Order: sequence, then structure tokens, then C-alpha cells
Amino acid sequence: MTFGAETIDEPVPVDQEQPCFIPTGATRPQLSVPQPDLADRLPRRNASGREPAFWWLGVHGGAGETSLARLDKNTRAAEHHWPLTATGAAVVLVARSNIPGLRAARLAATEWASGSLPGIQVAGLVVMADTPGRLPKEIRDYTRVVAGGVPHVWHFPWVDGWRYGHDVPPEQLPKEARTALEQVHIAVTATAGFPAK
Repeated sequence: MTFGAETIDEPVPVDQEQPCFIPTGATRPQLSVPQPDLADRLPRRNASGREPAFWWLGVHGGAGETSLARLDKNTRAAEHHWPLTATGAAVVLVARSNIPGLRAARLAATEWASGSLPGIQVAGLVVMADTPGRLPKEIRDYTRVVAGGVPHVWHFPWVDGWRYGHDVPPEQLPKEARTALEQVHIAVTATAGFPAK
């Protein structure tokens, strides 16, 4: 699998009348991609109960999946497991904006791309800021590499209230965060139309 994407630094403008989603990376598994080693795969779990609109899958501890799930009661945190359901599942990967987090995201994208997760459709990757401010060039460059393995990448800015354990309502998030969340919802809807194989 070739990882790489053209542009990921700026959010894609959302047309309020006709939202669209243009993938910038892989949209389905590919026959030529081998699974990562067993030690590098995320665990799987049969998910039961209320099926969410989609799952936030933190690819490592502290990724931010729980914080994102608290913003929308129609979504759920997958607790670092691929959610296996009878009807299939839309998943948004979540990783911190550091090299270990992005490496974990790359492994998860590779595992999905190998075709070993029937019924799982990855809509993209949310890269959660691990500190305020602009990302260093090395991390921006590595994010571009990882971006080629998923349909899209969104950058979620630093939310200072979360550092102190505060719940921050969606309307109080920075504009960039609200835009990213809107684009994730558009992508999840569009992902339902992607072919499974």
C-alpha cells in the first residue's frame, strides 16, 4: 500500500447547501496489503447494544476517542478495539499528533487496508493536537504519509479545558474543531456509499 496525500493542512470548505466529501486517500481495502504483525494489530470485540452512527477508534491510549464521543451522543468510543457488529460499522480512527500516535494510526490503517476486517469501513483519521500551536514539520510530513492510507485526515485543535478534565460543549469548541466535526459527519455519510471491496 502506498501512503501519501497531497494536502491535509487546511480544512476542506463545507458547502452548506450541498455538502460533499472528496477522499484524499484510500477508500477501501486492497488485496496487495499484508496485515501487520499480530503484536501490531488492534484487538477486536463483538459490539452489542445500541449501534451508534459511527465509532471513534482510538488507535492508542490517550488518543482522545472518549472526549470526541462525549461531544455527540449518537457516536461511541470503541475503547481501542475494532467494533465487530452484525451489520458492519463505520469507524473514524483517532490518534494524537505525535510520532508514536501517528505510527499507531498507520498500523491501524494498514490492518484495515489488508481486508482482514469484514464489515468495517474507515471514514478517516482525526489527529488530535497533543499541544497548543503549530505542528513541527517532521510531524506534518509524517501525517501526510499516514493520510494516504485513509479516506481523509482532519486536524482537531488543542482544547485547553480537556487538560483540566472539563466537559466542553460543542458550541464552545474552537471554530476549527467544530468544522472538523462537521466534516467527519459528512465523510461518515459518504463512506456508506464506498464499495466494501
